[in-house]
Amino acid sequence: MKKKTLRSTEKDGGYGKEMHALITRLFPICRSITGDGVRETLRILQEHIPLKIREVPTGTIAFDWKVPREWNIKDAWVADSRGNKIIEFKKSNLHVVGYSTPVDKEISLSELQEHLYSIPEQSDAIPYVTSYYEERWGFCISHRERMKLREGMYHVFIDSELKQGSLTYGEYIIPGKTKKEVFLSTYICHPSMANNELSGPAVTTFLARWIASVPRTHTYRIIFIPETIGSLVYLSKNMKSMKKNIIAGFNINCVGDERAYSYLPSRNGGTLSDRVALHVLHSRHPGFIAYTYLDRMSDERQYCSPGVDLPVASVMRSRYGSYPEYHTSLDNLKLVTSAGLQGSYEVLRECLEVIEKSQRYRAVHCGEPQLGKRGLYPTLSHRNSVQSAQRLLDVLAYADGTNDVLAIAEKIKIPAKDLFPVINTLIKARLVKSV
Repeated sequence: MKKKTLRSTEKDGGYGKEMHALITRLFPICRSITGDGVRETLRILQEHIPLKIREVPTGTIAFDWKVPREWNIKDAWVADSRGNKIIEFKKSNLHVVGYSTPVDKEISLSELQEHLYSIPEQSDAIPYVTSYYEERWGFCISHRERMKLREGMYHVFIDSELKQGSLTYGEYIIPGKTKKEVFLSTYICHPSMANNELSGPAVTTFLARWIASVPRTHTYRIIFIPETIGSLVYLSKNMKSMKKNIIAGFNINCVGDERAYSYLPSRNGGTLSDRVALHVLHSRHPGFIAYTYLDRMSDERQYCSPGVDLPVASVMRSRYGSYPEYHTSLDNLKLVTSAGLQGSYEVLRECLEVIEKSQRYRAVHCGEPQLGKRGLYPTLSHRNSVQSAQRLLDVLAYADGTNDVLAIAEKIKIPAKDLFPVINTLIKARLVKSV
């Protein structure tokens, strides 16, 4: 299938509309940690980037875990005694508990209630519920509709299958000039939820397209996986090379709404990923919410766990678990916006740009060099003349071979990205050199 090319530009508002269109297309698909929904999702993403799709057989051991049986579902519903379908999988795939076993029988209301899930405090929301590692069946329903159920017999039907199959994930390696890697991970295992599920893959896909289109120093390892079991499987296969080569990484999810940005650090903090994320957010969005590693809920649990300790942090909009629509049918295509997606794309892209440029430089000359003879300083001196060259002089002051670009930017209190042209000017003038 022909790969799509970048059509939008920064001038026309970026890629927000394209990302939202991709999410809209993916939204109806019923995904889980295994199954055909994951494969269909990855095939659609392949239209944008050349993902390699990998299959890992049921029963494969990943540290203390095992790849479960593959789950697929065709249909499910609950009908009342008159044959009226009151719950329908085809209307919302959240209506069925993920990994539900097959069932086809008539039961009383009291027995049905034992298999129903709703949220009393959110009466119009259908909750998202799963049972991956213990066999059961169930339905999810809005609490308002649940309260309307009357005594009588109900027909429950789930046409699903648990079988020996595989876990599926996508991988895209973009080579750079060095083997040192930047790692991006996002997940593709939730059904119809827009922010928690699809914003991550959409933004990551467009970041991957941008990375592949520009010159780069680092190699990029980008994966689209089922959450938890997918990251464990991937680590079990690749951890040696990942620990050796990865210098920075981001776990990307919940990046589609227009609320405040959020930051969640790596387990011990202080990595290049942490430094860059904090710098960019402080510079561009100082109202962001800083969480601690104790607030973790996603794949950073695996990437930062003892013995793994990869430099992986998270930059999000509303953090998972913290917004009212989370894991419900209210996490829909209205919650995620083109502007929200574009903003997250720009923040993460700037993080990657800073990582790319995060070398250390050393001033070539002892003492302050004469900038005037190089056309970098006014030849007519007056009390304000130094201001036009101040950034050049500030960078030279800290270019001692120990400070990288990020450290210099922090010291002189400007966004690191704004230093890029200053560094280029000094390199062209042969006033600094990379160490």
